[in-house]
Amino acid sequence: MPYLLRKLLFLLLTLWVAVTLNFILPRLVPGDPIGAMLAKYQGRFTLDSIDALRVAYGLDDKSTPIQQYFTYLWKLLHGDLGRSISLYPTPVVEVLGTIAPYTIGLVGFATVMAFLLGSAMGVYSAWRRGDLIADNLPMLALFLNSMPYFWLALLLLFFLAYKLSLFPLSGALDPFPGPAFSAGWWKSLLWHGTLPALTIVVTSAGGWLLTMRNNVISVMSEDYVAFARAKGLPNGRILSRYVLRNALIPSFTGFGMALGFVVGGSVLVEVVFSYPGLGLYLNNAVYALDYPLMQAIFLMIAAAVLLANFVVDMLYSVLDPRVRDGGAA
Repeated sequence: MPYLLRKLLFLLLTLWVAVTLNFILPRLVPGDPIGAMLAKYQGRFTLDSIDALRVAYGLDDKSTPIQQYFTYLWKLLHGDLGRSISLYPTPVVEVLGTIAPYTIGLVGFATVMAFLLGSAMGVYSAWRRGDLIADNLPMLALFLNSMPYFWLALLLLFFLAYKLSLFPLSGALDPFPGPAFSAGWWKSLLWHGTLPALTIVVTSAGGWLLTMRNNVISVMSEDYVAFARAKGLPNGRILSRYVLRNALIPSFTGFGMALGFVVGGSVLVEVVFSYPGLGLYLNNAVYALDYPLMQAIFLMIAAAVLLANFVVDMLYSVLDPRVRDGGAA
């Protein structure tokens, strides 16, 4: 079977499993949104109002689980993700359309920056071994990589936002930033996103540094690099032509997977900074037992990870034809 078709079938099968689990798991959670509301507003609901809420939220479905499953698949194929319970009556699609750009913009930018910065420092650390800065970079990377990002987020929030008032404490925009995509709007967006992005970059770059450093050191020990040196080729050409090209392939796979997790966002970072992205709304949906919103966000995360892996597999087969031909990578 051709490589592309095999990967495509695996993608569709995995996506079907993810969709099925997405249907089953919320139904295993004890309680329902009405129960959560009754606990919150004790004694304020009559029996009639409870029945009305069940009808409004679509919780009065008496069909069998199998029928509900096929109804769920049918609606999903038609882009109907239901209505959010905690934000009723807003459709879930509309909620996702509002919050997803914040997470994709913030976490996507931070992930790309962390990869580029960490990989560049990893190459420098491996290529310039013996240099004081290059030899100490791995220790700095280990320290940053082991640091919990929510802990760094709290430190930045306390000192830079609360004590020094250099950055806002929460949110993604000022209350009145001006028209969308105007200069004032972009300034407000960047000002609010600086600390969350800095948190992700600082705690993620260390991992990319260590990975790239190990890759470069491994490639530098190969015979073809020694042969290139023996031929008297310039160091710049050896680095760009023989070392970087081969050292980037393993990191490229990890980068593709990291991009897939961008949709999920860094949940704790968004919660700490009250950044209105997918992570913060997922946290709120779990507490409110907002099943439609939880299902939609989980499905979006799963689909993004699977799609990113598929794209990486395709690009990997271009970079290394042995993968496409079934040979050892």
